[in-house]
Amino acid sequence: MNSFGFRLHRVCISMTFVALLAVPGSIEAQPESWGPMSPSMEDVAYPHPVSYLSFRMYGQDVRMAYMDVSPATAANGQTVVLLHGGNFFAEYWKNTIEVLRHEGFRILATDRIGYGRSSKPLVPYTLHDMALHIKMLLEEKGIPGAAIVGHSMGGMVTSRFAFSYPEMTTHAVMVNQVGLTDPRLDRPWRDPEEQYQGTLNRNYDSIRRGIERYFVTWSPEYEYFIRLQYGWTQSGDWPQFAMVRSRISRVFYADPVVYDWPHIRAKTLVIGGTEDGPNFPALAKNVADTIPNAELILIDNVGHIPHLEAPEQFHPALIRFLKSDPIPYTEEQGQP
Repeated sequence: MNSFGFRLHRVCISMTFVALLAVPGSIEAQPESWGPMSPSMEDVAYPHPVSYLSFRMYGQDVRMAYMDVSPATAANGQTVVLLHGGNFFAEYWKNTIEVLRHEGFRILATDRIGYGRSSKPLVPYTLHDMALHIKMLLEEKGIPGAAIVGHSMGGMVTSRFAFSYPEMTTHAVMVNQVGLTDPRLDRPWRDPEEQYQGTLNRNYDSIRRGIERYFVTWSPEYEYFIRLQYGWTQSGDWPQFAMVRSRISRVFYADPVVYDWPHIRAKTLVIGGTEDGPNFPALAKNVADTIPNAELILIDNVGHIPHLEAPEQFHPALIRFLKSDPIPYTEEQGQP
């Protein structure tokens, strides 16, 4: 590590009756009132106006949706880009957006291509393209540099962006990032048809289990995500959307970011809930050890989505980091 050093913080959370609270309600079948939901999210209210960046991708006209949110107080001159996880969309950052804008930040919260209100073309998906689209948005807005904050798969995009565009990265934040190892070393490539059929045939039970495992302490407000994802499977657009999701999921195997980390020069925060699989704390520590200018914050007794489950711990740590001085970029620090 260089002079910035490595700092490990463990945020202890007092949780009364945690064993009781951590058990989600048991529902044997989906509520009868749960019908189809649009994969394009037209039936979900976003907290701020949605704009679109139009461009062409593999010969197709596409649009990337985003919210451009101005500071609610005196502007501090900094822009934060929020990148959602693979099962989510920009709307779930709404509370984080409010916290940041009241600290003087401008926020760009995007739906990546294939997600939310953005186009969902049947094209190859790569982290390089996802990072490029963020660069294009920043250039469209005339923003020379920004803090890139990514959750889960969005953390992988953050890694790739910080690696590819160091001159545009003031800070990098990886929130319970996935892709913490090279999966090619311990499991085989999955047949694409098998993967597609697995996605296509998702049902209420598998969706509920998948969402429940993200949290240590369940809250009724999380039913919203189950409702949405189940509703997508009832939509007439689901077969194509399932194909898009299946193609995106292959990024995890085909496009590892572990080799990007040693070359990231931006000041970096690796942060996450400890209860995100048995090895997350050790794997997150490895990320922070590998990135030259990184610090690690682990939030005890919290799962995969700390900005929802533990905002009172997550947001102060995020704000403190984003308000710290960036490391000045020089050409010598660029991508090797």
